Amino acid sequence: MAEKVLVVEDEPTLVETLSYNLARQGYAVVTATDGRTALELARRERPDLILLDVMLPELDGIEVCRILRQE
Repeated sequence: MAEKVLVVEDEPTLVETLSYNLARQGYAVVTATDGRTALELARRERPDLILLDVMLPELDGIEVCRILRQE
């Protein structure tokens, strides 16, 4: 089973580039474009790694990180 990476980024070109390259390296990739969706996906998908942008719509990356660490 491939390691799962959650990419959280609101810039479409960057999401596409990161997802493409991670998938080529054999990772399962899940993406979110805002903080609330990132929280939902992190809870549901249980990724091995989260690449988290700091400046996001809804909740910023720092707050997402803070919430996930508390859980």
